[in-house]
Amino acid sequence: MALFQNRPQSSDPVNYVTIGMNKSMMFVGLGNPGKEYDGTRHNIGFDALDAFAKANNFPDWTNKKDLKCHWTSQIMADTRVVLVKPQTFMNLSGEAAQAVASFYKIPPSQIIAIYDELDIDYGQIRLRTGGSAAGHNGVKSLIQHLGEDFGRVRIGIGPKAHEQMDSADFVLQKFSKDQQAHMNELSVETNAILSELAYGSPLAAETRSFLL
Repeated sequence: MALFQNRPQSSDPVNYVTIGMNKSMMFVGLGNPGKEYDGTRHNIGFDALDAFAKANNFPDWTNKKDLKCHWTSQIMADTRVVLVKPQTFMNLSGEAAQAVASFYKIPPSQIIAIYDELDIDYGQIRLRTGGSAAGHNGVKSLIQHLGEDFGRVRIGIGPKAHEQMDSADFVLQKFSKDQQAHMNELSVETNAILSELAYGSPLAAETRSFLL
């Protein structure tokens, strides 16, 4: 593994250039901006990215209005890792992802989306590259702006508590008390996954469980 490189100092961190960098990659956490959405199932992508940023000592988030997102960046080994939380609301998430990808010239193969997946049970995280949106409006927007060939870290939030409940209502509710008790384990597992990817591990199609 390559040695860490110091991040150069700049008054505007989005404009710095690192000599000798081999690549850049982008992690996009999906969610809705606004306090009313904090802690909801649909915002687990935001939460996972916040936990990853904190665990790896990323700089504070910056509101980049021109890129339609909250943004931070850090050097991990020989890779510039850019974290993005779109501030366009879920169904327009691709606008921010495309803006940042264009700015850094990051191809879809180096982009990872982290988001909730209703068809996966809570306690499981599934990884894959490509595929359909499976009804997820945020992913649908990413596909419209980036194509299908980006990586996915899909965090299970299912099954619905009541089959009769509308899916849109369910994803905008907060996690149950039992599920909230395991959020630290979820954060640990997603941090491990994203750290592996940042340090160069390939994204393999697999399912990971964080509940014993």
